[in-house]
Amino acid sequence: MNRKTKRFGLGTVLVLALLAAWLHMADKNYVYKAVYHNFADIDDHLIFHQRKIKASEKPIPWAKSKQYNQLELPAALQQLHQDLQSVAFLVVKNDSLLYEQYWDGYSEESLSNSFSMAKSIVSVLIGIAIKDGDIRSVDQPVGDFLPEFREGAKAKITLRHLLWMSSGLNWDESYSNPLSMTTEAYYGSNLKKVIGRLEAVEEPGQKFEYKSGDTQVLGFVLEAATGMNLADYAEQKLWRPLGAEQKAEWSVDHLRGNEKAYCCFFSNARDFARIGKLYLNQGIWNSDTLVAPDYVRASLTPSGLPSATTGETTDHSGYQWWLLPNYKGQFIFYARGILGQYIIVIPEKELVIVRLGKKRGERINNHPSEVMAIIDAVNTMVP
Repeated sequence: MNRKTKRFGLGTVLVLALLAAWLHMADKNYVYKAVYHNFADIDDHLIFHQRKIKASEKPIPWAKSKQYNQLELPAALQQLHQDLQSVAFLVVKNDSLLYEQYWDGYSEESLSNSFSMAKSIVSVLIGIAIKDGDIRSVDQPVGDFLPEFREGAKAKITLRHLLWMSSGLNWDESYSNPLSMTTEAYYGSNLKKVIGRLEAVEEPGQKFEYKSGDTQVLGFVLEAATGMNLADYAEQKLWRPLGAEQKAEWSVDHLRGNEKAYCCFFSNARDFARIGKLYLNQGIWNSDTLVAPDYVRASLTPSGLPSATTGETTDHSGYQWWLLPNYKGQFIFYARGILGQYIIVIPEKELVIVRLGKKRGERINNHPSEVMAIIDAVNTMVP
């Protein structure tokens, strides 16, 4: 080895050593995990600590339609499933399974990451807590539950601001930066520390800006309001009452830690469909009101706030549900995750559609292109 090569090797080692030392002193050791895994995956329950959510003691299986799996998927939708590597697709019509298909070894029992569909689930849980009286209303200050929101500019933030993603907090919604808050929240081990660093940098309730941190704060509010961790609360108040057939899981930041409220609820297509059906029925499940209908309606009403990025009026988002208020004459709402996880509801036809997979398509305005493609295809299948 010549002298130049030896110097280069020593220099590289020194740089790496200094970088490792800085990461350790800055409490950013999670970066190693982020770099190793590279990007989030639908099977990440295998790499995180999980909190179990038990299935219902009296599960209610979906009835199968007389036309179950007799309808043929349009060719364009078949190609979409192939291109975007779908692992599950189902359609519920009224109260019955009309169509379902699985790929790549997945089945009706397979766990898959919901990613940001969990935001809609947290919104549902807020509605349940309001119905039960643990939370007074969406206009209650966050500071009533979390001490760090009782002083300064953060004291102005209410639950509605968080539900509308208009908190004004300085959350960094970056997926490619290994040092971002989002990356630290996903791969790190102390969500409370991440949330504790947030500051109010803008007046709340003025602009819509997509921020996972707002949902995480809602998760901590639920814990404080109910005295239960998110998974146990979801099991008792949502999963079991819905008659879920399979257990679910929610990722936590460390063993016996806090749930990643903004993502990482793991379940299967059939049980995810129950959440869509609940909101299709205005929060009522088998004559039991789990969520007050007025909260459901408010959840599916656009905030009307200007977008922080475009300035345009927000007509595509309510209480952490995505909205298509007039898509080809239909009102449609849906939950979505970053890799193309969807619970899509078409109330006019009493349809609930679930798609789980490994890839997403391009975005058209505020909506992924495959959402519209799925809606168009199912509308063709079910005139």
